[in-house]
Amino acid sequence: MAEKVYPSKPSPVGAAAPNPPFPSTKAQLYGANRPAYRPQPPRRHRRSCCCSFCMFLTLLVLALLFLAAILATVLFLVYRPHRPTFAVSALKLSYLNVSQSSSTVSSKFDLNVTAKNPNKKLVYYYGPMTISVSSDGVHLGEGSFPSFVHGTKNTTLLETSIASDGGGAIDTAPLAKLTSDMKGKSGLPLEVKLETKVKAKMGSLKTPKVQIRVTCVGIKVRVPSGNATATASTAGAECKVRTRVKIWKWTF
Repeated sequence: MAEKVYPSKPSPVGAAAPNPPFPSTKAQLYGANRPAYRPQPPRRHRRSCCCSFCMFLTLLVLALLFLAAILATVLFLVYRPHRPTFAVSALKLSYLNVSQSSSTVSSKFDLNVTAKNPNKKLVYYYGPMTISVSSDGVHLGEGSFPSFVHGTKNTTLLETSIASDGGGAIDTAPLAKLTSDMKGKSGLPLEVKLETKVKAKMGSLKTPKVQIRVTCVGIKVRVPSGNATATASTAGAECKVRTRVKIWKWTF
């Protein structure tokens, strides 16, 4: 008996042939289950460390300032410190000449300054002291005092000579004002300035050196004629002591 042959059905036109089934690879399975990548924000450990260090440093500075304030209060209550006082006790003018041709001044003064230490437990150590005399901003001469120790409840007399050899020309307007004051009946107004560095000793404790300036005003003198010497009036003289603190390039 002959076998029946059944013809196969042709595939429709344009239809794609079915792909043979292949099993999924390991990479495909891993990619299907892998979550989408999301960038993570940067860690803030360094910033938190910096903030902690700044806070610690601030607290440390505040603690040191608090301890310094306590120490200063204790020292003040124990020693009762007072500033030293200065006074111009005598000033004599030997000569004062103004050169109109060279716009310079030549002068010679003899100056006595009385320094008082009113403290019972503080000793002052003064370095070399510079001194200058001027009138309405015009420099008339300069001198110096040597260094000295100012004991407790002590009064020290400082004597020096101040002179100017005519160095340095003066502007026309200040020179004319100086010439007019020299001829006036009320006398020539003078200003005395002293500058030095000083440190204090309280028991076994010594402070750092501090720069001070002493400014004395209210002094008047009549310019003598010939070889005479004129004594200045110091009854209305007043001296102020000012502490000057130098920070880097600036002095306050």
